[in-house]
Amino acid sequence: MKRSTMSLAAAVRQLRRTKDAGMTTAEYAVGTIAACAFAALLLAVIKSGSIETLVANVITTALSVSL
Repeated sequence: MKRSTMSLAAAVRQLRRTKDAGMTTAEYAVGTIAACAFAALLLAVIKSGSIETLVANVITTALSVSL
């Protein structure tokens, strides 16, 4: 009885080690695509006229402040 339990435990350990094989690459690919999509969206928002003016005003104000 103990011998079959040990082989079941070994089988479970082996299954846990191999169940995610290859998933790391897929996760990196999805993360890269999501980051690129977010960057494209952010670029589109920043390129809009009102946001571009707002950002320019913030930068100009920040650079003109004397410490």
